[in-house]
Amino acid sequence: MNGNSTQHKENMSEKQTRQKYDLYSQDSKDHIHAIFDRMRREKPWLLQPGMDGETPIWFVSKYDDVEALLRNDKAFVRDWQSLRDDGDGQLSDLEQLINNHMLNKDGEDHRRLRGLVSKAFTPKLVQGMRPHIQEIAEGLVAVVRPQGRMDLIADYAFQLPTIVIAEILGVPAEDRARFKAWSTAFVTPAMDPETQAKHGQLIGEFVEYLRDIFAQRRADPQQDLISALLQAEEGGDRLNEQELFSMVVLLIVAGHETTVNLLGNAMLALFEHPEVMAALREHPEWMPRAVEEFLRYDGPVERALVRFAARDFAFHGQDFKKGDLVIGLLSSANRDESQFEHAAGLDIHRSHNPHIAFGKGVHYCLGAPLARLEGEIGINTLLGSLPGLRLAVPVSELRFRTVPMFRGLESLPVTWES
Repeated sequence: MNGNSTQHKENMSEKQTRQKYDLYSQDSKDHIHAIFDRMRREKPWLLQPGMDGETPIWFVSKYDDVEALLRNDKAFVRDWQSLRDDGDGQLSDLEQLINNHMLNKDGEDHRRLRGLVSKAFTPKLVQGMRPHIQEIAEGLVAVVRPQGRMDLIADYAFQLPTIVIAEILGVPAEDRARFKAWSTAFVTPAMDPETQAKHGQLIGEFVEYLRDIFAQRRADPQQDLISALLQAEEGGDRLNEQELFSMVVLLIVAGHETTVNLLGNAMLALFEHPEVMAALREHPEWMPRAVEEFLRYDGPVERALVRFAARDFAFHGQDFKKGDLVIGLLSSANRDESQFEHAAGLDIHRSHNPHIAFGKGVHYCLGAPLARLEGEIGINTLLGSLPGLRLAVPVSELRFRTVPMFRGLESLPVTWES
């Protein structure tokens, strides 16, 4: 991810040069909660190599520590380039185009970029989208209902938020299917030359696609977010070309990844807890609180974005060097027994539920209100429209995607009484 951590590799002891906890394999993704449970008990602050087997990363697993890490945006920053004392490790032109967004910025730079898009995601405006999101969800169910079965991920969970974010941005309907390959390239680490080349090609295609969309909106502005961002740029708001590309990429990727996983993980939880599914069929008005529990129980984002220690200092009993990489494990924090009673259980009536599925602090997910609404509508529509909805395969056959940051199923075959 960056060259700033290489100077700290030699500081790792012999025991720290191996990965004590498997956090990246298919088996680990399928059993991640058991692994996080061990980490909280045995090593809540864990220093071990990351996915490349070399770069040392601090993994933080307990709720209080993760929350403190996310809130301390002065000591733990996102913009690693600001910490460099030399010219090494600079991003390529293509990387600048896709990484120059608000999640990678701190301080005033972050506030300015966040302010430009925040008007599109206010709770009031999001709630105003409820009827249209309901219409989209019902339309998707109407297409598959006669078939009696579907892959809930590909045919529903992916479609719903993709259509919504595409409409917000102003992306033509016929282009939405291309989002999946592009998004996968952005969120999946490329660890070998072949994958790097493939991802580079896909990302390059996406950039060229956006260039065409931007040119169309400059010539003929519409009532969409891309037009608004272009006008803000041309109106002297200092949104440069790199920031414009990066913001739209972020909105497209983050705008559907979280909801896809929220819907899939929530439905899996309901299949495994049929009594809860039955209760929600009877009481759809309970769904807003249930969504909060789904977010805590098996949330869509497994790990927060990596932070970098801004200086040498001690924090929560650990000593950090400037540039050290630190990752907060959101899924672990949300099952911390010291914070949540019966943390491993699914309780849709949980009265105290301060989960951090959408993060904390200045980088709290801007699209959280939209994801919550899509989750509420998406799940209620399935439960209310497909009688006898159930898994079409054993749970043991399901697999989670091996994308480090996100927590989501590859597929979820389901069937119902058609």
